[in-house]
Amino acid sequence: MSPDAELPVWERDDAFPPAGPGWGWVDRRGGRHECPSFEELTEAIVKDAGARVDLVWTPESKGCVLPEEVRGLFPAMREARVRWALWDIEEGKRQMRVFGLVIGVLALWQLLRNGFRPIGLLSNGTLGLTLLLFFILGFFPWYKGRKRLKTARAWAAEEMAADARAFRFEIWLDQQRTPVTRLMFGLLAMVGLVQLFVEVRTFNLAHGLKGIEWLSGLKEFFFRGFDETIKSAGLTKKLDGKPADWWRLFTAPFLHGHWVHWAMNASALGYLGKRVEVFARWPHLVMAYLISAWVGGETSARFTKATSVGASGGLMGLLGFLLVFESLHRRLVPESSRRRLVAGVVVTLGIGLVFSHFIDNAAHLGGLVAGMVYAALVFPKSSSPHRPGTTMSDVLFGGAAIGVLVCAALMACGKML
Repeated sequence: MSPDAELPVWERDDAFPPAGPGWGWVDRRGGRHECPSFEELTEAIVKDAGARVDLVWTPESKGCVLPEEVRGLFPAMREARVRWALWDIEEGKRQMRVFGLVIGVLALWQLLRNGFRPIGLLSNGTLGLTLLLFFILGFFPWYKGRKRLKTARAWAAEEMAADARAFRFEIWLDQQRTPVTRLMFGLLAMVGLVQLFVEVRTFNLAHGLKGIEWLSGLKEFFFRGFDETIKSAGLTKKLDGKPADWWRLFTAPFLHGHWVHWAMNASALGYLGKRVEVFARWPHLVMAYLISAWVGGETSARFTKATSVGASGGLMGLLGFLLVFESLHRRLVPESSRRRLVAGVVVTLGIGLVFSHFIDNAAHLGGLVAGMVYAALVFPKSSSPHRPGTTMSDVLFGGAAIGVLVCAALMACGKML
């Protein structure tokens, strides 16, 4: 038996494309760049300003490998990673300065309007959104950059080789094709564009704007949330803790309260969806997402009165699914990657507590638990390094779930239009 047979797919010798002649490197888009010598390959890594060097090859290697896996490239990689970390730190500082200034101006304006009384300061939607952007685009990148800088500066050759396993997993995962995740992203984008179109059209009609003046309506929604479309297809609720209409449980996950809300959920879908589709296979991606979104909506209807929108319930379900699934299949992913999922749950719950006045924590928790229960019921514990196979029943139920998602997205568009 080949030694590779006892390794997860991303750790095998053939995990990456075959090597080219001599020396060379592969960029993030799969472009191959040959280098006449080892010195020129080292120089390409040192001068890599955009973190474009994903893989390299050498005359001795059969396939492409990570730069961290070639011992002679350690000094160059260490220098490059220090520079990338410094760039992250500076970019985080810049974003914190920008959004910090906006937060200060908005808070001062709110205080002036209220006679310098802090009434309603934390419940101001625009101020809360800006504060959220401060953390997501500024503080978190700055903090991660600081950690990367500390790690890179302390790197010895042995430590870099050990960290290469986690890097290999992430790069391999990034290169995998996931058509069902792309389909789900496309549905999210379609509904988001229709939502923006309807909101801008409604605003322009109300203000008598025509022709090129529609741009004024578009600019209006940079900080302003969506209201009209949320009434049309969002999850409105009855006083008895039930959805106003059963179909809203399926249309609401495609709507969002703001373009930033949409961008955050689309980004999460891109990563979590790909990870579920690659390791647990596509039928469980759509079934876990659909069930979690539905349970999240039901939970929201019973514990919150405000109208709810967003894919967060389904996404938290995917996160909970991965926590359980990867714990049951411990050889599939590195331990450090599983810990990042736990960190994702902690950060999400923390943000939910801080911004509880406009984040639906009930939907988040309902979706998270639903995803965890789904994975625990469907998958047995396994010591195998191989990904589970797909059965015919998986395909049938997964296909039906895709049909429901497509119909729900089209219904959401129809209700808004």
